[in-house]
Amino acid sequence: MFPIRDHNPSGRTPYVTYGLIALNVLIFLAYWPLFSDERALNVFFYDWAMIPAKVTQIGDFTGLLTSMFLHGGVLHLAGNMLFLWIFGDNMEDRMGHVPYLLFYIATGVAAGLAQILDSPGSMVPTVGASGAIAGVMGGYLLLFPRARVDILLIFIVFFRVITIPAAILLVLWFAIQVMAGLGSDPDMGGVAYWAHAGGFVAGVLLTLPIFLRLGGPLFWRATAGTPPNPEADYRFRRSSIPAVRKRR
Repeated sequence: MFPIRDHNPSGRTPYVTYGLIALNVLIFLAYWPLFSDERALNVFFYDWAMIPAKVTQIGDFTGLLTSMFLHGGVLHLAGNMLFLWIFGDNMEDRMGHVPYLLFYIATGVAAGLAQILDSPGSMVPTVGASGAIAGVMGGYLLLFPRARVDILLIFIVFFRVITIPAAILLVLWFAIQVMAGLGSDPDMGGVAYWAHAGGFVAGVLLTLPIFLRLGGPLFWRATAGTPPNPEADYRFRRSSIPAVRKRR
């Protein structure tokens, strides 16, 4: 199950989302030659990735920020950037450019801290934007739970695109991260499940003040959980909910 697009056009140009995608790609291309030299790549990741033991034992917090812009391969980068492309523009539209950028960085740091809590003495480097993007997904769940998302289902040689509510996709994704994290070995390489889960929770919590200013559950009632845009065939009922009217 892999999301490929959402039916939720943004109302403004998502300059920050575009910039984050471009920055991640450019940084990856800058160290791409190191993939032909495993030792050099390991040294590079030791210097710039998030390594829990470096944070807990020597107080080096640099990797909490720099690791958000590093990736372990082309598919790792492509998958993360696709998720950011799908969900980031609408969060930027709702939050504004600068607050969204701060939100993205904050959820990325929170994701790194969650991974550290799981394995404080681990020397395994953690890289990737997925923790911050998980935060974007958590915020998206709170603001646009019934936005329609196209997902690609693959069954061996059969595949099909179907459309489901964002809430189903995002809640299922979060549940998978938690269950996989419970069964993972923190001292082994692989997917940083707790970084994903931590970033997601941070995204929900940091989006909560916006959600409440919009009216909380009344915002969901006014929008029926769908994004207020023409593609969703939705007409915003301003007269019925003053809290939402003020924000619009």
